[in-house]
Amino acid sequence: MNSLANPPMIVMGVSGCGKSTVGKMLAEALGSTFTDGDDLHPASNKEKMAAGHPLDDADRQPWLATIGHALSRSSECGTPAIIACSALKRSYRDLLRAHEPATLFIHLRGPADLIQNRLDERSHEYMPSTLLTSQLNTLEAIEADEAAIEVDVSQSPEDIVALVANNLNYR
Repeated sequence: MNSLANPPMIVMGVSGCGKSTVGKMLAEALGSTFTDGDDLHPASNKEKMAAGHPLDDADRQPWLATIGHALSRSSECGTPAIIACSALKRSYRDLLRAHEPATLFIHLRGPADLIQNRLDERSHEYMPSTLLTSQLNTLEAIEADEAAIEVDVSQSPEDIVALVANNLNYR
């Protein structure tokens, strides 16, 4: 599948839902580029999370703007990107869409206990599993007017990528 036929995408959800894994696989399947939004956090955000403190809206604004600019630039270059980003609130998604209105959100969601188990089994540079509750409390559901595909993370990453690719073919 040609990336020019696809919109820029944000693979979103709470920590541990598989954003990076699915995003990388989806980019490969679609011939697109992938960026992990975690890599775009300023050092101050990483330090705050590593200390076990959740980010607030003020912490997230510059990070979201950086991601929005990356989405916009990728579209201008003719290779719409796929970026992993939690995008937990509607206002965050609106900010990203302000930079790139064609953005499609791939929302990876699932039961809190499944995601907690995944977090407990991995080690992350600065995102402790103790922050999952704050992310779940912050998460705002995708609304009917948002361009999105919602996917249950209890499926395999391969099945998730196939489902998303299939949905893109019918958009």
